[in-house]
Formats: sequence, C-alpha cells, structure tokens
Amino acid sequence: MYQLGWFSTGRDKAARDLLRVVNDSIKQGELEAEIAFVFSNREPGESKESDLFFKLVENYRIPLICFSSQKFKAGQATPHTSQEGALPAWRFDYDRQVMNRLAGFHPDLCVLAGYMLIVGEEMCRKYNMINLHPAAPGGPKGTWQEVVWQLIDSKAQETGVMMHLVTPELDKGPLVTYCTFPIRGKPFDKYWAEMEEYPPGEIKKQGENNPLFRLIRKHGLAREFPLIVSTLKAFSQGRVKIMNGRVVDAEGSPINGYDLTDEINGLVKGAISS
Repeated sequence: MYQLGWFSTGRDKAARDLLRVVNDSIKQGELEAEIAFVFSNREPGESKESDLFFKLVENYRIPLICFSSQKFKAGQATPHTSQEGALPAWRFDYDRQVMNRLAGFHPDLCVLAGYMLIVGEEMCRKYNMINLHPAAPGGPKGTWQEVVWQLIDSKAQETGVMMHLVTPELDKGPLVTYCTFPIRGKPFDKYWAEMEEYPPGEIKKQGENNPLFRLIRKHGLAREFPLIVSTLKAFSQGRVKIMNGRVVDAEGSPINGYDLTDEINGLVKGAISS
C-alpha cells in the first residue's frame, strides 16, 4: 500500500477539512493509499484549533507525532542565522529532531497541508515532499491570507491552487499539478466595485471579513480539496514520481506541472455558490 506522511500545523478548519477529504477518499477506495502518520509542529494545549485537529487524527486512528517548534525555539540559547542558509540554526536542529521521531516510518510521499514551517535542506533530501500552495504558478507566496491580500492589492485577474515539490526556498519547488480560475466576472465584479468605494486603509481593517477576501478564499479552498486528491492518486498509481529531485512521469520524463484546470473546475462547478 502506498504510504503517505502528513505534515500540518493544524492551525485552522481548512487543515482539518483537507485531512478529512483525503481520509474519506481512502476509505471510499478512490485513493489507494494509507496515511502512515500525521506530524504537527504543535503540541496539545498550544491552540484550540490544533487541539481539534489532533482529535480528528485520533478519531481516524492515525499515528500522531507532535513536537512543538515554538517550545524548541524557546529552549535554544543562540537562535542565530546558520551558515547553511537563510533559516536560523535552531531550525536545522529542529528538523533533525523531527526526523529522529519519524525514524520508524518509511513514507513513499510526504504531504505538507497547512504546515507553517519552511523545511530545511536535510529533510528535503530525506523525504519526497510536496506542498499545497493556494496560488497559481508564478503567483503570490506566503500563507493563504497573505496570498489573498496580495491578489486584492495587485487587482489580479485570476488565481489558482498548486502542488509543488518541497525545497528550502519558500513556495518555489518544481510544479506537480495546478489549476487556475478567474476572480473577475460574476460573482466577483460587484465586490471589486465595492472596493473602489472604501477609503485608503479601510479595507485591511475589515480583515478576513472583507467580502471580496472571503469570496476569493472560498473559491480557492473549494479547488484545494479535489486538487490534492487528484495529485495523490497520480502518485499512488505511478503516473507521477519524484526522481533525483525532479518531478517525472511514469516513463521518467520530466514534467513541468500537470494543468488540471478543466478537471478541477468541472468538479467544483455548481458545488459553490456566489
């Protein structure tokens, strides 16, 4: 059985929903794989949201490994920048501790779904890892909140969702799969028009309650679920592989990302309302 390792900070409902969608897909026989473990860089008691995530993992009877990055960082005497790269030295030590804790597992593929740490070079070499990022190829970097605000600030025409190979450079690994969708036309235009009426600085004060912000996130999140399942199916069936740090097809030929826009948009059409 194809073995998956699941990495998540478990910081919000989306983290729980992503795990739920993949676990349901496995139970229904759509995805022939097994989640061998779930790893979180938080521990019980650090956050109500992550505690809910841990409860879900335990209900699924998936082995759960927790190791607090915040507590580890606080215990370091010299959290200075390492010569190994831009990450602080404690981060490389932390990753080594994580790998020690996961030594009994041998995942075919590790999935980062809401894991809020950049992975260091050693861990990238040890595991085949892919990351879910809420933007189109070449789009904004950072958290989903940062991505949405950048889209609004730049008055973007479209966005998307992608999965890419994990590298030490944030959100810059080789593409695996992606889809795009417009954020103009119905139902977006009326919210873009409303934005023009807000005085400078007022938009950000609304935070995540801003109607356009919420609508962009809603449409993006609806595509994250089918994209991650389709991507994992391709890996478990051998249609996509990782070889020597490259994403390749079944014959070993390099892939520059599968465009699943038509497939994913077809799946979500009608499933989300304006």
